[in-house]
Amino acid sequence: MIETDIIIIGAGPVGLFTVFEAGLLKLRCHLIDALPQPGGQLTEIYPKKPIYDIPGFPDILAGDLIDNLMKQIEPFKPGFTLGERAETYEKLEDGRFKVTTIKGTEVVAPAIAIAGGLGSFEPRKPPISNLADYEDKGVEYMIREPELYRDKRVVIAGGGDSALDWTIFLADIAKEVVLVHRRTSFRGALDSVEKVAELAESGKISLVTNAQIVGLGGEGRLSEVVIKTKKEGEIRKETDHFVPLFGLTPKLGPIGDWGLEIVKNAIVVDNTLDYATNVPGIFAIGDVNTYPGKLKLILCGFHEATLMVQSAFKLVYPDKKASFKYTTVNGVNGF
Repeated sequence: MIETDIIIIGAGPVGLFTVFEAGLLKLRCHLIDALPQPGGQLTEIYPKKPIYDIPGFPDILAGDLIDNLMKQIEPFKPGFTLGERAETYEKLEDGRFKVTTIKGTEVVAPAIAIAGGLGSFEPRKPPISNLADYEDKGVEYMIREPELYRDKRVVIAGGGDSALDWTIFLADIAKEVVLVHRRTSFRGALDSVEKVAELAESGKISLVTNAQIVGLGGEGRLSEVVIKTKKEGEIRKETDHFVPLFGLTPKLGPIGDWGLEIVKNAIVVDNTLDYATNVPGIFAIGDVNTYPGKLKLILCGFHEATLMVQSAFKLVYPDKKASFKYTTVNGVNGF
């Protein structure tokens, strides 16, 4: 059994930053995450994608942000249980919580901070009969390592930001990029739409609209896709990779059965003080929570974590008063 001060469910950017803020109050943290490495979506889905709204960084790659957060929390020596999903919790006689993972790991603490982002994710898959036959054999639902596509032929399907952004990014890496969208209008940022149009006009990519992928072919590995268009009917296109980017479906998983108040797959919290849930001692921070005026931004999650640990301190040390200090005066080691 592992004993700590705060159990953090979710090792994404908000969960990691919670360790730092808790450490300033001399609170120990143990993080639980179903993924095999820290970073959440930033590591698992788009580690090479730039982020533009982190204070002090005009832009920073998602993976680099996680690396920096890991360095920032290193002095506080957090514990990690990775590759194991948090399954159940119970309130012990001494008032602490015990969280048990799917593999039976038990972690005990006076406070729980749920920082699970949007929950676990499953890709939305196109209705192609033999799609599963080519998964990891040319069909990928997210781009983790762009170098995999260097000098390769790539077909991307989708009309949102991810499809547009990766089309733009891979235009300088892949041998050939084809973007297929079932409509002529896109859901992504206007700037990205304009860049894709410019790339298509210059011949750096191929843009096929009013179309969709209806079939896949290849002996043991993907070698072609079948594109159904309104004007030309079905077209066979040779390719090395097919990446359908239709978004991800978030699910809260077992946490949805913990008796927490949930609205539209998000945990309701009190944002007037500390982002507490309806279960005393359990908090929810980051994209997993909801309240009036909620913005799903990493920056907002950092703010929520900062306030949450103040209340967690009172649960861990009910007879002590937390002393607020500036890191510019004391530094990390001064706490």
